[in-house]
Amino acid sequence: MVLESLLNFYKRKDVDYFNFGSASFGLLHKMKPYDAVVLIDGVDAGLNIGELRISKLEDLDYKLNSPATSTHELNLNNILELSKDLSAGTEIYLAGIQVEDTSFGEGLSKTLNLKKEAITEGISKFIDKTF
Repeated sequence: MVLESLLNFYKRKDVDYFNFGSASFGLLHKMKPYDAVVLIDGVDAGLNIGELRISKLEDLDYKLNSPATSTHELNLNNILELSKDLSAGTEIYLAGIQVEDTSFGEGLSKTLNLKKEAITEGISKFIDKTF
């Protein structure tokens, strides 16, 4: 998975890494003390398979109406709305990776596994540039 790749090849002391497996209310609670977080998730955004797009979650509001947008129990729209309602004050970024299938599951498809290094590099460059 991409998070494991970041842990193996891009470990920074000033960055905390968490694997929530499936997005839930615990994720919102864990994000609250941070100024900024980057969520990494497989998305269905009509991009090429393996394409990475990183944006502030609030900027994606208009694109997150489908319950199948995310591969987890809380979709990204749920996370956005709940973070607004809870006044979390955390700047939330989404590193969205276009997947082949948004049904529930873990792990990468063969196509995504071949692109994992480029995806990891894209996320690490974003972190370096932004934080």
